[in-house]
Amino acid sequence: MRTFDLSPLYRNTVGFDRLFSLLDSVGGVDAAPTYPPYNIERTGENAYRITVAVAGFTGDELGIEVKENTLTLKGEKKASTEADSAKVLYRGIAARAFERRFQLADHVEVKGAVLENGLLHVDLVRAIPEAKKPRIIPINTDAAAPKTLEGAVETSKAA
Repeated sequence: MRTFDLSPLYRNTVGFDRLFSLLDSVGGVDAAPTYPPYNIERTGENAYRITVAVAGFTGDELGIEVKENTLTLKGEKKASTEADSAKVLYRGIAARAFERRFQLADHVEVKGAVLENGLLHVDLVRAIPEAKKPRIIPINTDAAAPKTLEGAVETSKAA
């Protein structure tokens, strides 16, 4: 079992409390659920795709929910009839109910989901608001330019 002590990082960072609480809440590697298997891919600069292997499930038996910064994928097989189960000699394809949760970063939105060939693809996009994007601030090097914002407004009105 691996354990990490993150306490030295607490005193050197400000505003990352949520990140550290998420890291602390992650249990041991063995405690993580393994069903159904999934991949997380980066498909663009701000685009991601989660692919979950859901063999045997139909679109009606799957559910996707986004609440706050948590994406929840659920699958529940409908009860099979006795006639269907009598024909199966060996059941090696897991069709048990599952619930898989993914923590999403801030400003990550789910754009859509597609079920094809037993794989559920969930497309994600990080949409950073304009107010959060970096801006370039011009530096005025003209010595005759006004030093205050009010002076700049008066100069632009006069022009």
